[in-house]
Amino acid sequence: MMPSWQELLPILVILIIIFGARKLPEIGAGLGKGIKEFKKSVKEVDEDSTENKSDNKKPIEAEVEEDTNSKKES
Repeated sequence: MMPSWQELLPILVILIIIFGARKLPEIGAGLGKGIKEFKKSVKEVDEDSTENKSDNKKPIEAEVEEDTNSKKES
């Protein structure tokens, strides 16, 4: 749930007092870049894990078939 403008106004005033009006855009840009990089890395990790799952599934299925075949021969 997003905070209302009545909650954001005191926070913005405090930020302007602490950092100054000139620094706020730089801080916002830095946060935006950080969030963008975080989302990109999460997406890459998710894609890698999906690829690993599909890669790992094929050999296991082959092993199961080999085990089944060897049991039938015995």
